[in-house]
Amino acid sequence: MLRRLALATAIAMGVIAVAPAAFAQGAAQDAAPATAPATQQTPEQIVQSIADQLSNDIDGHRQELQHNQEKLVSIIDEVFLPHFDVDYASILVLGQHAREATPEQRDRFSKAFYNSITHRYASGLLDYTRGRVKVLPFNGDLNDKRTVVRTQVLMDDGKSVSIDYAFRKSRSGDWKAYDVIIEGISYVTNYRNQVDAEIRKVGIDQLIKNLETQGENALKTMEQDSKAGK
Repeated sequence: MLRRLALATAIAMGVIAVAPAAFAQGAAQDAAPATAPATQQTPEQIVQSIADQLSNDIDGHRQELQHNQEKLVSIIDEVFLPHFDVDYASILVLGQHAREATPEQRDRFSKAFYNSITHRYASGLLDYTRGRVKVLPFNGDLNDKRTVVRTQVLMDDGKSVSIDYAFRKSRSGDWKAYDVIIEGISYVTNYRNQVDAEIRKVGIDQLIKNLETQGENALKTMEQDSKAGK
């Protein structure tokens, strides 16, 4: 239960999953001149605003959302996608295979992987309530390119889980999240290891097909195989 809620919360806060986006679009954005947004939120403000928006969207709608997973997934999309560095996270999860894959393979992988993760963990958000996430004060100087937001997520048994969110500044000047570290475990790294093992076993095309047709069941198989190999 702890892992499910922590992981679901992390999904909603804007990291873990590889969101659907074409790498060609990202390249075009990177080539554009950097311009600072009119009102730039700090990473801490972004995390807090996402937590607040999530509470507003979930509170009072749990019974409806329990029977409508697609709407629950759409809430995740609306809440975190604007604050997620989709291109960078995709590269991190694919690792060395990102260089070997074609643009079409990278795009298909990112969409299929994102969908499988959000559908698997979305229902965990129904246990989320206002006040579960406490954004810890930031100590030190804000790096102009990367930073980490530290939070504590309160569980039902009264215990808290440490969840850190890694952010990087985009060329447009706004902050985007790209990884989550739950109790010291980076889930981008964790899934990258699973994806690497699966690609070596069945190839990237078959992995993509499995994710597209089997979705969360393919993801479960990857995770089970990873645990069995340890």
